Amino acid sequence: MPVDFPTTAGWREYPRYPDPAIHILDQRFQKYVIFSAAVERLYTGCRWSEGPVWFGDGRYLLWSDIPNQRILKWEEETGDVSIFRKPSNFANGNTRDRQGRLITCEHGRRVTRTEYDGSVTVIIDSFDGRPLNSPNDVVVKADGSIWFTDPPFGIAGNYEGLKAHSEITQAIYRVDGDTLEAVQVNQDVLGPNGLAFSPDEKILYVVESRGLPTRKILAFDIVDGGKGIRNKRTLIDAGPGGTPDGFRVDIDGNLWCGWGMGASDLDGVMVFSSEGEKIGFIELPERCANVCFGGSQRNRLFMAASQSLYSLYVNTQGLAGA
Repeated sequence: MPVDFPTTAGWREYPRYPDPAIHILDQRFQKYVIFSAAVERLYTGCRWSEGPVWFGDGRYLLWSDIPNQRILKWEEETGDVSIFRKPSNFANGNTRDRQGRLITCEHGRRVTRTEYDGSVTVIIDSFDGRPLNSPNDVVVKADGSIWFTDPPFGIAGNYEGLKAHSEITQAIYRVDGDTLEAVQVNQDVLGPNGLAFSPDEKILYVVESRGLPTRKILAFDIVDGGKGIRNKRTLIDAGPGGTPDGFRVDIDGNLWCGWGMGASDLDGVMVFSSEGEKIGFIELPERCANVCFGGSQRNRLFMAASQSLYSLYVNTQGLAGA
């Protein structure tokens, strides 16, 4: 008689407790590990998963499947997955503003806001009269300002966008939440990718995806009354083959980073302390592009990884509004 495995196990049989996929690299990570919590695969069937964002008021998660031109919706109560938006204009990173509206970076060369009635407002699609490249990831600060990265990745071919010539320098932007006035706060990050603020919003972290010779997570001080950045420095050097992508910060200031190393046993989520030291690793069977915290207590880590969506309950919380 065949054994029925739990649907949440997904790619494996019943996990052991503690889950061997959770690696404690430094004892500081021990307190974040829940003994009876295991990595769960919630869905598979994407081409490249990105941009998870939690909607607690509706008890659902949205995330992007970029090549398939869709935003998917996972229901916490039932586990059902449906299409939230298709076509999505090659949606990538997502977040919510401080009024709870969906903010989306689209490789179709714009950043949008989904209003309460479902209509879509274009926040920005050009700067100084030139079209954006392919907005990648986005975060909203407590003052309502929208910060996003704009590398040329999505216009490099016809898989995660439409091939086009870059007409503007890749940059990091700040958009005023009220006036929608945009400024470039930085132009010298090579391949700006994932970004997030420290808990006190005094530091902006940004992934440099095309840095030489390795990828890095950079740190900037927030200046000019919260409207600018300076003092660029390397917080984390990913080392040969390391691929930090999207990430989120918890209430203790730790960085939970989508990760890949070109080897199956090094795909997943790498966790760094606020000092940039590796403290933990969550092993996945696929390279992870981005994460977010959700659930009623913001203590469930959702991981968008290649073709699938995973989750893990942890003993910390993501920052409110992140």
